[in-house]
Amino acid sequence: MKKEAIELWFVTGSQHLYGEETLKKVNADSGIIAGALDKASAIPARVLFKPVLTSADAITAICLEANNSPKCAGIIAWMHTFSPAKMWISGLRQLSKPLLHFHTQFNRDIPWTEIDMDFMNLNQSAHGDREFGYICSRLRLERKVVVGHWQDKAAVEAIGLWARAAMAALDARSLKIARFGDNMRDVAVTEGNKVSAQIKLGYQVHGYGVGDLANAVTKVPEKQVKALVKQYGDEYKASSKVLSSPSVREAARIEAGMRSFLEKGGFKAFTTTFEDLHGLVQLPGLAVQRLMADGYGFGAEGDWKTSALVRAMKVMAQGLKGGTSFMEDYTYHLDPENTSVLGAHMLEVCPTIAAAKPVLEVHPLGIGGKADPARLTFRTRPGRAIAASMVEMGDRFRLIVNTMEVIECPPMPNLPVASVLWKPDPELKTAATAWIHAGGAHHTGFSQALTAEHMEDFASITGIELILIGEKCDIRELKKELRWNDLYFHLNKGL
Repeated sequence: MKKEAIELWFVTGSQHLYGEETLKKVNADSGIIAGALDKASAIPARVLFKPVLTSADAITAICLEANNSPKCAGIIAWMHTFSPAKMWISGLRQLSKPLLHFHTQFNRDIPWTEIDMDFMNLNQSAHGDREFGYICSRLRLERKVVVGHWQDKAAVEAIGLWARAAMAALDARSLKIARFGDNMRDVAVTEGNKVSAQIKLGYQVHGYGVGDLANAVTKVPEKQVKALVKQYGDEYKASSKVLSSPSVREAARIEAGMRSFLEKGGFKAFTTTFEDLHGLVQLPGLAVQRLMADGYGFGAEGDWKTSALVRAMKVMAQGLKGGTSFMEDYTYHLDPENTSVLGAHMLEVCPTIAAAKPVLEVHPLGIGGKADPARLTFRTRPGRAIAASMVEMGDRFRLIVNTMEVIECPPMPNLPVASVLWKPDPELKTAATAWIHAGGAHHTGFSQALTAEHMEDFASITGIELILIGEKCDIRELKKELRWNDLYFHLNKGL
């Protein structure tokens, strides 16, 4: 998404009690703040100034306008003066876009020698925002609260963080997911209620027989295959033998066919499974990796929830340093002095997380009963990262997030897949125990671009449950949190 394609509306609350001159100043100050936020590189969307709101009708109108705008990802609200909160009830009750409450003021410092009652009447954010905060809490509105001066770097970055989550939520409202084949048979965690997902998150999940994809693949002209193979040679390390192999040519044909199918259908996420390959020569590996690198969400074995989650994380991470990928906790290193997790998958790991130029290789898969598939192999750079899992708990969706440190991986000359080695927070024993108690899946979205706060904002905006496994995770407290959450989500239906 380009910055100019998505908007955040900056709305300011006031009232007519203070006179027209004060309102003119409120309007001017608000425009300056909105303009500064609009220019901030930390905020990935346009910030549009909207006229100051002084009546219930005006507030309701702007909320309804935001709801109906396909470009508006959310509203940033600030009370320059005191804005009686009963005026906000109708608008806020109807607002369906994310809300950020920016608790700031135009001046950073109190002008000690010049301050008078005119200044006090104009600069009332300290208690005007508390009135607004009360009505939001009274209405039980989920919102982000950012406190700080509008020129403060930390405050602007916090708004930018929330903006990325709001953009992902906006993208989810129209997200179409293509499932080529069904779920891996007898697997529980990749199942889920698609109607509930569309009601809650907006996901539209469409199933297709693998024959539909195979038909698109067979229609790819040889000229396009040759062009893609040349592109592979330009972008990756690859021997002439590999580039000229039937496996790579077939991988290119699958990529072109799959890309065409997704583009024609308006899909931004998809799934495959090695159990449903009828009509395909090999399991799509290289095609999936390259499509993910272009921003598509993906889930293996028909896992549409993870596919949607990876897409959301891709949207949030756009323009940030570090990559984002589909991932799977594959196996452990249980040396007491150096416990760690090896993350990988059969083929489908996104090259945006590669530490160096990926290598294009062809190897047997040993599963699925098809021809040897092409894939990109690489290791991941060290540094901070997160893994996130979206699961359905029957009555709600739960997002589980584990923070981690990616570490250098020893040589693995006989493992021909992309992989990453990490130490989960707080350490493997506690992290794995917490993950299992929370019901986290083996499939995740992995990112070195995002933080837990991005995911927290996304969960808040979309109204789903968040379980964070971080440096201070305590199993006893986590089990209590899970019980309390069960009770909260059960009772919340009646609030």
